[in-house]
Amino acid sequence: MTSARKTKLKIKLAVPKPRNPLVPAAAQRKAGSHRKSEASLRKREKMALKKQLFQL
Repeated sequence: MTSARKTKLKIKLAVPKPRNPLVPAAAQRKAGSHRKSEASLRKREKMALKKQLFQL
């Protein structure tokens, strides 16, 4: 194609792909990090600094 844009051909299947039934349960069970995010730590430090400055 000489054009910079290319079009993709989409083919719809009559039968949807089979899904693994165990994946949703595992995804819901998956635990996240058990510590505060970097953003919340920065915010807490910034608020503590402001509090110290206003106490002077």
